Amino acid sequence: MKTLINKTRLNKIILPTSTAGSLPKPSWLAQPEALWSPWKLQGDELIDGKYDALRVSLQEQQQAGIDIVSDGEQTRQHFVTTFIEHLNGVDFEQRKTVKIRDRYEASVPTVVGAVSRPTSVFVEDAKLLRQQTSQPIKWALPGPMTMIDTLYDDHYHSREKLAWEFAKILNQEAKELAAAGVDIIQFDEPAFNVFFDEVNDWGIACLERAIEGLSCETAVHICYGYGIKANTDWKKTLGTQWRQYEAVFPKLQKSTIDIISLECHNSHVPIELLELIRGKKVMVGAIDVATHIIEAPEDVAQTLREALKYVDADKLYPCTNCGMAPLPRHVARGKLNALSAGADIVRRELAINN
Repeated sequence: MKTLINKTRLNKIILPTSTAGSLPKPSWLAQPEALWSPWKLQGDELIDGKYDALRVSLQEQQQAGIDIVSDGEQTRQHFVTTFIEHLNGVDFEQRKTVKIRDRYEASVPTVVGAVSRPTSVFVEDAKLLRQQTSQPIKWALPGPMTMIDTLYDDHYHSREKLAWEFAKILNQEAKELAAAGVDIIQFDEPAFNVFFDEVNDWGIACLERAIEGLSCETAVHICYGYGIKANTDWKKTLGTQWRQYEAVFPKLQKSTIDIISLECHNSHVPIELLELIRGKKVMVGAIDVATHIIEAPEDVAQTLREALKYVDADKLYPCTNCGMAPLPRHVARGKLNALSAGADIVRRELAINN
C-alpha cells in the first residue's frame, strides 16, 4: 500500500521540482553560511530549535512552489558525519587528517571496531516532516562510498569491506524511512565523481545493496560539491569539459536505482552525456549553488530545455546542483523561486506543444 500511495503523490505533476539536499539554517540555530557549523542551542532547546527550523525550511520550500519537499537537512550538522555519529564502531575523539575525495584535507573520526546502527538516526525527523505536509517528501542519506571517504579506517583496512558494512546499515535506515512515509530516498555520492574504478568495480553494487527491498523510489545524487573554495578551486582544474559522469553513467543506467541526480547549470558538463542514462528519471541541476547570483527563471528554463533533448518530460525532475547550506538564506529563497518559475515556463511550453 505504501508503494501505491507514494507513487500517487509523485505522479501528480510534470517536471516536479526539488532541492538536492541542504538549505541554510536560521542564524538562531547555527552559524550561517558555513559547513559543520556548531549548534547555538543545547539540550531540549536544541531539539525544539531543530524541529522549528525544519518547519521553517518546509514553509520556505512551499512558498517557493517546490513540489517534492525535504527537511532541508536542518537537524544535522553535516550530510555525512551526522549519520556516522549515531553508529557504533566509530570514535569521534580519535581523529586523523585525511584527504577527502582527493581534494582537500579534513580532520575525521576513526573506525575502531565493527560498525553497526544501534537505533534509527533520522526516522523521527522524517515522521515529523511527514506530519507537516501531504506533498511528496525526499530524504537524503550519505552513500556508502562517500561515507568511507569521510573517515579514517583503523579496523577493516579495506575501503570495499567498510562500504559493504555501511550499505547494510543504510538499508536498515532506509527501510524505516520508507515505512515512515518518505517517497524518495536519495543517497549522496559525490565520491562517484572521483573514484571511477571503485565505483564500477563495487561502488554501484554497494549502492544497490543499500536500496534493496525498499518500498519507495530511490535516487543517487552525484555532483561536483558545495560552493566552497576547495570545490570551486578543484573545478578550475577540470578544463572546459567535465566528463566525469561519462565514467559511471553506463553502469548506473543498468542499475536498479530509480533516479539519477546531477549537476548541469553553469557547469561544463556536456549535456549530451544525459543520453547515457536515457530511460532513467533524472534530477537535473538547474540552479548553481556556487554563486550568490540568483538565476532568472528563463536561465533555469533554458537548462531544462537542453535536458529535454535527452530526458523524456515525464522523467525530468528540475533540481538544484547541490545543497545550499553555505548560502545566505535570502539567496537560497531566491534560487528556489527561480527554480519553480523556470520549471513553470517549460511546463507551459510542453502543454502548448502537446
